[in-house]
Amino acid sequence: MQPLIEITTVPIEIQMKVTNARLEYARGTAQMEVSRDKGGLSIRSRPIRVNIDTFEARSSVMPTTPQVIQQSAQRGQQAAYQATAVMAQQGRVMMEAKINQDVIPQLAKQQNIGQPTNVNIQFLPEGGADLSWEGGELSIQYEMDKLNFDWRMNQMQFTFVPGDIEFTMTQRPDVIIKYVGGPLYVPPSADPEYEPVDVKA
Repeated sequence: MQPLIEITTVPIEIQMKVTNARLEYARGTAQMEVSRDKGGLSIRSRPIRVNIDTFEARSSVMPTTPQVIQQSAQRGQQAAYQATAVMAQQGRVMMEAKINQDVIPQLAKQQNIGQPTNVNIQFLPEGGADLSWEGGELSIQYEMDKLNFDWRMNQMQFTFVPGDIEFTMTQRPDVIIKYVGGPLYVPPSADPEYEPVDVKA
């Protein structure tokens, strides 16, 4: 006897779609500013310098008041020393003089003999000018132009996109029950192919 019912099971069908996480970069903008520093040429020149000091020459011709006082004091001091020496020498000669000896003409003769004759001739100015000099100087300074680059960049921006999992059910689960037998007759004797059952055997 064949089965009358055929049962078929239909499984569920699910489609899964996965989207990975990613990091998106928003490109920033940049600005550049250029500035220029100008150089230049600098030349500095200083000529030679001659220093002429004529103080001593002018002082010998026309001394200043302090110099006149100092020179007069030196001459007076020198004359006092010389007079003291002469008086000491003459006094000694007079003390050693003998009787009937004429000392005064002898002293006058010694004083005039051997002494240079002073005619008060003087060459002016006595001293020359003092000359000194400083060398010249030449300084050249050259500086090239300078370019300055200033970069200004905006802040970089990153956007995080999270991942995603998507489930799609393409087929629902199901159970199919199918009757595969023939028709049922009530009463069974109504079946054209009915054969009575022999219960006597």
